[in-house]
Amino acid sequence: MDYYNHLDNFISYLAAERGASRHTIEAYNRDIMHFFKYLEEDALDISKRESAERYLRHLRETGKKTRSIVRAFSAIRSFFNFLIADGKITNNPLEDVEMPKYQPPIPDVLSEQEMVALIEQPEGTKTSLRDRTVLELLYATGLRVSELIQLKKSDVNLEGGFLIASGKRSKERVVPIGEYSKMAIMDYIEKEKPKGTYLFPNNRGGMLTRQAIWKLIKKYSSKIDKFNVSPHTIRHTFATHILEGGADLRSVQILLGHEDISTTQIYTPVSYTHLRAHETPEHLVCRLLLEKKKTNTTLL
Repeated sequence: MDYYNHLDNFISYLAAERGASRHTIEAYNRDIMHFFKYLEEDALDISKRESAERYLRHLRETGKKTRSIVRAFSAIRSFFNFLIADGKITNNPLEDVEMPKYQPPIPDVLSEQEMVALIEQPEGTKTSLRDRTVLELLYATGLRVSELIQLKKSDVNLEGGFLIASGKRSKERVVPIGEYSKMAIMDYIEKEKPKGTYLFPNNRGGMLTRQAIWKLIKKYSSKIDKFNVSPHTIRHTFATHILEGGADLRSVQILLGHEDISTTQIYTPVSYTHLRAHETPEHLVCRLLLEKKKTNTTLL
């Protein structure tokens, strides 16, 4: 069987039907090609479980990190499942291969006081109101930076108290926004009158870059002596704080747009204290934002 030709078909499938990003496609192609070349060099049968186990030992012996090994085998397993679905093979040789356990690192988060201080930093410049609204919305919704920069004014329903975020693989989801964030967005739109279709446009009315948001966050976080803050830190902070506020894990999964709840579970070692299983995401976010507003007023 010409596995290389089938790999080309698999890559096309990832792009066309799965909507995978260029980065994901490149990583899958690289990991699978490395697997092919190892088997060729040692004249191993690609269809045998023993070959996959030997490749796993090779990766461990050459010092590959557990995360990289898990990622590589996930790509290879997906490739074989694609061949099964396409009727080219009948079994996946990786099916019963025991994988190393990967424990994702506990994410860095800011405290509530640090987050309030960060949001208060933009002032005195022509972009201060926009920057403050960006920080507020990231914290209020847990949006990915890619979702934030793609937001159009038409995606925001202030009357309904929600926005439409376009997540990974262009999947859309409804994200609730509380009263405080609604007021911040209304104030920003009324005073700044952003041109073009995007909620947070660049100077030419086009879409801001990810790098612009990264620089914005680095600029203001350094003013509160926090030097490793990224957009994802704020996303982690959002998730951690609403868990601490009583959200159940399933609600947080929905709010973050995670396909698998196991991804959301990385936050449980940080703050899995008093989960309220029956509080809706909308009520929860509104409550936390109003509490934060009170804290903000007290600090001032």
